[in-house]
Amino acid sequence: MRREGSALHGFGVVTLKEIADHFTSILVVVLVVLVTAVAVVVVSLGITPIKESTAEDPFLFLRLFTRSSPLALSDLLATLLVPLIAIGLGFDAVNGEHNRRTLSRILSQPIYRDALLFGKFMAGLFTLTVTFIVLWLLVIGLGLLGLGIPPNAEEMARALILLVITIFYGGFWFALALLFSIIFRSAATAVFMSIGVWLLVTFLWPLFSPQLANALTGAGDILGVLETQQAFARLSPVVLYNEIVAIVLDPSIRSTQQSMLAKMGLMLIERGAIPDAPIPLLQSVLIVWPQIVGLVAGSILMFVIGYVVFQRQEVRA
Repeated sequence: MRREGSALHGFGVVTLKEIADHFTSILVVVLVVLVTAVAVVVVSLGITPIKESTAEDPFLFLRLFTRSSPLALSDLLATLLVPLIAIGLGFDAVNGEHNRRTLSRILSQPIYRDALLFGKFMAGLFTLTVTFIVLWLLVIGLGLLGLGIPPNAEEMARALILLVITIFYGGFWFALALLFSIIFRSAATAVFMSIGVWLLVTFLWPLFSPQLANALTGAGDILGVLETQQAFARLSPVVLYNEIVAIVLDPSIRSTQQSMLAKMGLMLIERGAIPDAPIPLLQSVLIVWPQIVGLVAGSILMFVIGYVVFQRQEVRA
């Protein structure tokens, strides 16, 4: 049987309805308030140490994201805040309709499955975007009040890139939760699977990937070993996000190897480079362009897998 009309007929209706559900959900409201409160507290506590230790830093405003406290805001976003709020939005997006027996009623209307799934995904992405924009503006506002100096144009551009990358990073976790919501009819199973994957790629994979890389790599120069370890570690979206943030928010870093060595207490000085000299914004973006493409591709891949599974599922009244 050949369907008539656009496959996205009803997309707007589904999107608006899902957005309204998100912003009126108690769980979502609690998550947004919790995430915002934690970020505000972290930045507020870190303003004084930033002013005392990096007063001559030409990119002082960017330290709000990278040195705002013993646990930087960028680390909190990567490991905790973004994954949890995205999973909270998506773990019952589809199986909730199954459990309420409303999915068959929706699809009995002139709304195709394509429009339903695209609408749910775009509504979740819109909610994440609004949340992160509010969080980003709060950090900028607290920085203006606490530091007493406005950011320059390059600092704002780098902070804006961070916002865009964070939205795509949240889109990955939302697409993953949406996938498990499609596969599993139980919302509890979906949320536990999502949290399990989050724990695996955030805490366990960084511990196991160096051992796997060393087992497959013979003795050689330290940079060759580091490249192999990075290749394994980059299977985690958390590592991709951290590498992007490290390069974009610190203009003095010229490569991902330099960032990795800095965490080990070592320093990599490239031939002809001036230590700690900032590099242009475009150059920073080009360094992490493969990581950006990989993060966006991962989000698209999760959604496509969920789309294929959803199209093949049987829907009963």
